[in-house]
Amino acid sequence: MTDPAGRENSNPASWPGVHADLLAARTRLYDPCGFTCSRPVPEPESAAYGAHEFTLDGRAVRYRVARITPTKVGQFVTLWKRPGPGPIAPFDAADPVDLFVVSCRDGDHFGQFVFAREVLRERGVLSRAGEGGKLAIRVYPPWVTTSSRQAGTTQAWQLEHFLPIPGGHPVDAARARALHRA
Repeated sequence: MTDPAGRENSNPASWPGVHADLLAARTRLYDPCGFTCSRPVPEPESAAYGAHEFTLDGRAVRYRVARITPTKVGQFVTLWKRPGPGPIAPFDAADPVDLFVVSCRDGDHFGQFVFAREVLRERGVLSRAGEGGKLAIRVYPPWVTTSSRQAGTTQAWQLEHFLPIPGGHPVDAARARALHRA
C-alpha cells in the first residue's frame, strides 16, 4: 500500500515491532526527505541491535542500533551474517547490500552513520572473497570525546558519514540525500 506520494506503508503504525530508532528515522528523516522505504524485515539473530533489512529508494540497507558499553567510549555494533547453518561471518564486499546504517542515541543526541558498502570495504570492515573483515565495530558519534589516538582517527573518518537527526527541527535534507545515495 502506498501513500499519495508513492511511499510504501507511510503510516508508522504499519511497522509493528520495529525498533523505536528506526521508526524515529522514518518519521524525522525518510518520509520528510521523500525516500521510498520498504517494510523493514527483522533479523532475529541480531535483534539485540535492532537489526532490520529494507530498501531505501531501491538501495539494499542493513540497519543496526549501536549500544553504549560501560567501559569504553563510543558505541558498539555488530555487522555480521550467518551464510548458512555454520558459524557467523562478516558481511562480504560482494554481498547485495548497498548501505549499512547504524543508529546512535545518547540522551537527546540522535543520528545515524550511513556507510556505503565501498567505505566499509576500504576500511577492512567487510571481507573480500570471504577473507578478513570484522564481525563488529565501535562507532564514535560527534558528541563522543575520544580518549585515544586510534579512536580519534576512527571518529574522523566515520563522521564523514554521520547524519544528525534532530528532534526539534528538520534534518539536513541535502546531506541526507547525499549520504543515502553515496
